[in-house]
Amino acid sequence: MQHLLLNIDAGTIDWSRAQFALTAIYHWLFVPLTLGLAVIMGIAETCYYRTKKRFWKEVAMFWQKLFGVNFAMGVATGIILEFEFGTNWSNYSWFVGDIFGAPLAIEGILAFFMESTFVAVMYFGWKKVSAGFHLASTWLTGLGATISAWWILVANAWMQNPVGCEFNPDTMRHEMVDFLAVAFSPFAVGKFFHTVISSWIIGAVFVMAVSCWYLMKKREQKLAVESIRIAACVGLIASLGAAFTGHISGQQVAQAQPMKLAAMEALYNGGSEQGLTAIAWVNPFSQPNYEEQQSPAFKLDMPYALSIMATNRPDGYVPGINDILNGYTRPDGTQEPSVEEKMQRGRLAIQALADYRQAKKEGASEEVLGAQLSTIKQNMPYFGYGYIRDKSEVVPYVPVNFWAFRIMVGLGCVFILYFAILCIMAFRIPLLSVITRRLLSSLGLVPETEADSHNLTNLPAWHYWVPIVLLPLAYVASESGWLVAEFGRQPWTIQDMLPTWAAVSDLNAGSVATTFFIFLILFTTMLAVEINILLKQIKKGPQS
Repeated sequence: MQHLLLNIDAGTIDWSRAQFALTAIYHWLFVPLTLGLAVIMGIAETCYYRTKKRFWKEVAMFWQKLFGVNFAMGVATGIILEFEFGTNWSNYSWFVGDIFGAPLAIEGILAFFMESTFVAVMYFGWKKVSAGFHLASTWLTGLGATISAWWILVANAWMQNPVGCEFNPDTMRHEMVDFLAVAFSPFAVGKFFHTVISSWIIGAVFVMAVSCWYLMKKREQKLAVESIRIAACVGLIASLGAAFTGHISGQQVAQAQPMKLAAMEALYNGGSEQGLTAIAWVNPFSQPNYEEQQSPAFKLDMPYALSIMATNRPDGYVPGINDILNGYTRPDGTQEPSVEEKMQRGRLAIQALADYRQAKKEGASEEVLGAQLSTIKQNMPYFGYGYIRDKSEVVPYVPVNFWAFRIMVGLGCVFILYFAILCIMAFRIPLLSVITRRLLSSLGLVPETEADSHNLTNLPAWHYWVPIVLLPLAYVASESGWLVAEFGRQPWTIQDMLPTWAAVSDLNAGSVATTFFIFLILFTTMLAVEINILLKQIKKGPQS
């Protein structure tokens, strides 16, 4: 096994990673819009249920129509993504399938079944079930999609911070010993709320973009204005919630994945009272020489902010890349081993495992087997490091993590500001609304004659282009978050447990490359088809 895992063609590893990344990126183009539109259409139908006005029924049906197109595409890419674990990452699936497979199985049996059942009632039950049951079906469709996201994110969170499991040397597999620890780990809860809430931003921006297009065309103006008001509220709550949950996730990363945090900050040498980097020059095309540099050039930071984010203390200690590589003393006084020491202990675990299996095969005494099991248990936390060939391999690609994190946070701040201004204007909050419009007037962004206008249908044309421009940027922010999560974990498939080259299937690199391009063509076609269908439905409007 050891010989096989260490001698898989490097091209197979690279193409397998590229194929999985391609599938995940395309899948994530559909999922957040599904989760976001579920909230919008649920609110719209709730308004219909409470007011009994046909207008709100038309609004709900319109957004449900667009939801359905996107939902179908998300399901198709998601199924392919799950199959790739077995085809391209069979060693991973064999090594931890007992744990990783459980949340995915629950997602398929429970959550997907729930979505499939209630989505049918939502689309075809308007005249067949009561208004209350139909409203419940709409919300349960969105809830099913959200529960589906929960179990997928539980699986992903376990890869970032493996808990609730033990290694069985007899089967050579990690086995689940505490389902609740896996299903409700703090890492999973934090990742779930941050991911789902940030998805609502995309749904809100999408609704804003469609509604503003209608206002530009002087069509469906009442639907557009009311949808803007719903989207503005959802967007503001979501953008503020994403900032709060992002802070919680940052603290969890600091505890469980300090190397990821160091890469996100381009923090080469850590310490106490660390500032959060606002901007710095990190060459986006090459890994920095972190062993010789003290910090990136042209660095501008916010004093104490990184220590506060990571430890809730302005004087909190945050390790840098070199500290983690060379070993450091934690604030509680415990010593974190160097990567080279972890590599040695990982090789001890691998060798002890091989000796144990051979000894058991030869019928060795319980005393001999017990000694080998003790060695395995003591060194198992570093098992994955036994496959690391050089300590530099555990350093993620800093430029991607650094810049993707800043793109995500920077655009998040833009969305908070945009939705806050929009809420003030859309709901005519008296004092704030006057101040906002007067400020826009003084900046020359609206004519003085329109500074006191409350009518969203009579704004200058550039106002309507803003959400249309922000829509692709919302996707950029969302995908950047996933880049940080996944690139920051490298080289680990499972943090500290299994590197990518020990997890991949022993396939021919050419075969994987071929399927990569097949999937690229397939997914691009699917995306083009979805965009085309969505645009046609938007042009038809709610009366189609």
